[in-house]
Amino acid sequence: MEHLHTDPQPTPFSGKPWLKRYPDDVPATIDPDKYASLVDMFEQGAEQYADLPAYTNFGKTITYRELDTLSRDFAAYLQHSLQLAPGERIALMIPNLLQFPVCLFGALRAGLVIVNVNPLYTARELKHQLNDANTDTIVIVENFAHTLSEVIAETPVKNIILSRMGDHLGWFKGTVLNLVVKHVKKLIPEYQLPKVIAYPQALREGKTLSYTRPSLSGDSLAFLQYTGGTTGRSKGAMLSHRNMLANVEQCLGMYGPVLTNGEEKVVTALPLYHVFALTVNGLLFYRIGAHNLLITNPRDLSSLTNDMKDFHATCITGVNTLFNALVNNESFQQLDFSNLKLTIGGGMSVQKVVAEHWQTLTGSRLLEGYGLTECSPLVTVCPYDMTGYNGSIGLPVCSTDIRLVDDNDHTITLTHTPGEMEVKGPQVMSGYWTAPGQESANALDSPFHEGWLRTGDIATMDEQGFFTIVDRKKDMILVSGFNVFPNEVEEVAMQHPEVLEAGAVGVPKAHYGELVKLVVVKKPGSNLDEATLIAHCRQYLTAYKVPKVVEFRDELPKTNVGKILRRKLRDEAS
Repeated sequence: MEHLHTDPQPTPFSGKPWLKRYPDDVPATIDPDKYASLVDMFEQGAEQYADLPAYTNFGKTITYRELDTLSRDFAAYLQHSLQLAPGERIALMIPNLLQFPVCLFGALRAGLVIVNVNPLYTARELKHQLNDANTDTIVIVENFAHTLSEVIAETPVKNIILSRMGDHLGWFKGTVLNLVVKHVKKLIPEYQLPKVIAYPQALREGKTLSYTRPSLSGDSLAFLQYTGGTTGRSKGAMLSHRNMLANVEQCLGMYGPVLTNGEEKVVTALPLYHVFALTVNGLLFYRIGAHNLLITNPRDLSSLTNDMKDFHATCITGVNTLFNALVNNESFQQLDFSNLKLTIGGGMSVQKVVAEHWQTLTGSRLLEGYGLTECSPLVTVCPYDMTGYNGSIGLPVCSTDIRLVDDNDHTITLTHTPGEMEVKGPQVMSGYWTAPGQESANALDSPFHEGWLRTGDIATMDEQGFFTIVDRKKDMILVSGFNVFPNEVEEVAMQHPEVLEAGAVGVPKAHYGELVKLVVVKKPGSNLDEATLIAHCRQYLTAYKVPKVVEFRDELPKTNVGKILRRKLRDEAS
């Protein structure tokens, strides 16, 4: 007999029920104008936490005072040697190295607009982003210079600041690392670039120059953060200083009661060029004087766990696939988690089996959050007082409104009723960047509906104001006229003890529309077969939701932050 999911009965609601569910010490609103700009926040933090450790990477630690000096030197170089004016764009193509916070805060202090670039981009993707942002300056780590060399002649870039991985590690250690990276691991493909500026030379030159503090306001543009957006095209979300500052204060409002200024130690395994890590790890934890452990390659679980061994982290952020890999790693299982008090999951849905395994192993609840690049990015988070996983993405963060709308754009007024999420708040972007010569992206492809940001995500809300993502609108599978949400199928598959990872997609099928295909990675040593897994799914899913095809693979395609690429699975299955 099939076990069907029993949905709660819808009930009418009004207002913002989530405010009643907030812990008593969480405010309903925040002040998005507490700081005039990110530069103000940086300067106050540098003064308040001057001699505390700010960032550690490859065993090298820099303090807030040292970060202040280095970023000032870099800002002066950008202003005077390169003569970049406030508002001009600068691309950062840097993984989690000490160079990232130096360049991040240095560029902001020069009044520039940062264009974060994924170092793993293909030449085509890099070309599009550099041209769309119309940036003539890029800071790039040598490992990825070959990608730039393929398209440099077809972009506006004229200033190339080239860094090597060991540039902040001192002469001996830095030289050894650079030699190993180039000659032993052979991680630097051949490249040909026009005249480049050595990153250490830029810092030395900047030290001799004066720094001019730019005039910035909350409305000044801080980031062009590229995203597929709510409709799939790669676009630059325009995030202002106020957008980012608001989101920092919103996250602090939700989690501030359990955080202590100057005492937190956070593991940053997600890349800082990703908006989730940028805001939470790069800005929020800077705001409270935390010590950030930068993980350059989170896929190297051996190095990651070794770095964590003596760090005694109090906080960690990540995505479901990272947490899943860690809880199944023997070395990680042996770590001391006695100091860990806050674990935040974002970027993709956190699965129940992973959250429960994490909590059992570490004693820390895995609190899921939800966001969009267009929202700087946090929209909802699970409150710190939750006792465990509840399958939701949490409550709207302070000063944030959410509504659900049906296919006719009517606002839904019943709980437990699916609708597309729309968001309002001080963290919401003003729109998408428009490259010179193009028509307005907002006129062609507006992400707003009556002033609300359309998210493209289907969700429900319960009586307390907890939101639950049903699925991405575009990922929905249509089986004989019935909607099947991949998250639900994946969640059930993951409950099988021999399944390590799972991705569900729709496969075209004549007369039926689509059928459900499940792509699975088995745990080591497993003999799980297709029939057994389908029988398992049949126990928990109604017939039309049960996968008709199961494919086993050694790994699933993922984004650079570990999010399963359903689109690629879907394309491969078509």
